[in-house]
Amino acid sequence: MTTTAGATGTGTGHRPPSLLSVSRVRARVELLTFLREREAVIFTFAFPIILLVIFGSVFGRQELEGGVSFAQYFVAGMIAAGLFGSSFQNLAIAIPIERDSGALKRLAGTPMPRSAYFVGKVVLVAVIALVQNALLLLIGVLFYDLDLPGSAGRWLTYAWVSVLGVTACTLLGVAAASAVRNGKTAPAVISPIAIVLQFISGVFFVFSDLPAWMQTIASVFPLKWMTQGMRSVFLPDGYATQEPAGAWEHGRIALVLAIWSVVGLVVAVRTFRWRNKADG
Repeated sequence: MTTTAGATGTGTGHRPPSLLSVSRVRARVELLTFLREREAVIFTFAFPIILLVIFGSVFGRQELEGGVSFAQYFVAGMIAAGLFGSSFQNLAIAIPIERDSGALKRLAGTPMPRSAYFVGKVVLVAVIALVQNALLLLIGVLFYDLDLPGSAGRWLTYAWVSVLGVTACTLLGVAAASAVRNGKTAPAVISPIAIVLQFISGVFFVFSDLPAWMQTIASVFPLKWMTQGMRSVFLPDGYATQEPAGAWEHGRIALVLAIWSVVGLVVAVRTFRWRNKADG
């Protein structure tokens, strides 16, 4: 009995912290690190707002078919683009930089569960997306006559499109981070991809006005379906007839985003690197 008790009491005598508590600490670190980088904070939240103001000022008075102003159409697209930028673009650039600095290598060598690192990133993405969407909604309502959803059904659509879209884009951002050679080239590789997808996915232009081949390419990627889902939330029901398929296609939106979530998860799990290639 003495031996057993002694064996049980070896070490520090304390249980290791739970995954939940470690993840909470990691999420706090991620948020504090982000907030201390003032330039990144300003750019992350100001850039979508600047685009909204510029495009809204130039094209805001144009009225589209179905009695919808371009400003209303554009706000819905920018909300989706904000979710895309705060998840895919943010992670695909930030993770390679952290890998180059050796931060990931040091974290991998600590007792911290590796899953806590990803939980921290997910919390960071969620907070940025929530704040960014709130700002875009506020500006859209105050200056561009954006009508907030008037029914529980529309808010529910807003919620599941946001959750599925952010999930897919977050996982794809982690996966894309492994494909980027190093942190220095990450912005040069990822930013053009994000910009092109925004142009062909119905963010800056009316999607049905784009050439058919652009629509086909955009339909492969999640951002097109996120923008379409957001239009179904913030634009009148009658505008669905102006979509290429003549309907909002909620079922297809959910299916495409779910498929991309699975693809992103599989690729991220198989390819994620904690060390720079130079470290072996």
